[in-house]
Amino acid sequence: MKLLIKGGRVINPSQSFDEISDVLVEEGRIQKVGKNLPAEGAEVYDAAGKIVTPGLIDMHVHFREPGQEAKEDFITGSSAAAAGGFTTVATMPNTTPVVDTAALVRSMVARAEEVGKVHIRIIGAVTKGQKGAELAELGDMIEAGAVAFSDDGHFDPLAKVLLNAYDYLHTFDKVIINHEEETSLVEEGVMNEGARSAMLGMKGRPTVAEDIATARDVLLAEYAGARVHVAHISSAGAVDIVRQAKKRGVRVTAEVTPQHLTMTDDLVQLSDSSTKINPPLREQKDVEAVLAGLLDGTIDAIVTDHSPHAPEEKDREYMYAPSGFPGLETAVGVLFTDLVHKGKISIPLLIERMTAGPARAFQLAAGTLDEGEAADITVIDPELLWRVDGEKFYTKGSHSPFIGRELKGKPVLTVVDGKIVMRDGRVL
Repeated sequence: MKLLIKGGRVINPSQSFDEISDVLVEEGRIQKVGKNLPAEGAEVYDAAGKIVTPGLIDMHVHFREPGQEAKEDFITGSSAAAAGGFTTVATMPNTTPVVDTAALVRSMVARAEEVGKVHIRIIGAVTKGQKGAELAELGDMIEAGAVAFSDDGHFDPLAKVLLNAYDYLHTFDKVIINHEEETSLVEEGVMNEGARSAMLGMKGRPTVAEDIATARDVLLAEYAGARVHVAHISSAGAVDIVRQAKKRGVRVTAEVTPQHLTMTDDLVQLSDSSTKINPPLREQKDVEAVLAGLLDGTIDAIVTDHSPHAPEEKDREYMYAPSGFPGLETAVGVLFTDLVHKGKISIPLLIERMTAGPARAFQLAAGTLDEGEAADITVIDPELLWRVDGEKFYTKGSHSPFIGRELKGKPVLTVVDGKIVMRDGRVL
């Protein structure tokens, strides 16, 4: 297939390129980026007034395979990714069973290649069963195709076990993604600890739990000379810990979600479990701190932490409902509406944190529009007005705090390996 994406604002952060240009795709590769490229024999997509970017990358999603397919699966999850403009995603290992063996990684890689609408990368568990006691088959999982490791959803309580993991993975130059909450401080907590939790009478999860965990895990990585990635950072203290560690030369990277960039715990209502996430929505000072960290390079990547649940699970009292909501199909709209259109971040910087930034943090051959590279491309209409409707989601999850909101900005074309997989909101 030959495709010419014509006349869009092409933003290629890896080359600091930002110009009105054409992008020519042939045989799954980017052949040429330039002005007035010939359209002979090509399908032409008119991108005038739109933004053409490298395919968006999300290195923190939950596609629930194996064993939790009632919540999500590779088909519905990758369809949601395509609808949201993402061409590469990485799925977390807290499934049933936990992805902690090479055999499981190998089967998931094959499954992803068979049914995935986009590139699905596999993250393996750090410890067996994510129990924090004994290292999983790390080396074998790398050979089977695991791109990173995480006990996401769990804080590894034993520093010695995590240090052993750092030492082992340092040899392979692979990164550990850490869920940072000191367990003893957050037990039974369901939202951020503060004035709002006190008013609602709900047990809180304090920011100091995230700060302590982040500090410990960054110090261990510094000691081992290993790579560490802080998952879904949400507290001002944790952001500053990462900032100072980077200044010391620690090999630390970090990610943040759209919800932690744009929402506070003031939005929590006992009657609506969609705002229950982990880590929880924080206070305004934390939202301002994570945005500052995103702007100054402390935070390398934006992720959705796409976490769909079956409707009957979320349709419960706040304190009993599981944490998380689906985010792939709303991420671009929320970020453009609440950040770009309000002048809080530039479009090129936002695109960098959703493409070249995560690709660099995880050493992926992705996130660029360089000639000769795989043609993973996203086209965004920054002015498109649309209303979030859970019944139109491709994901199985329908509980989102953004339901009913009118957003401005939406992906309108997703191209994976030169093939159009989404056009005008319809996944092909």
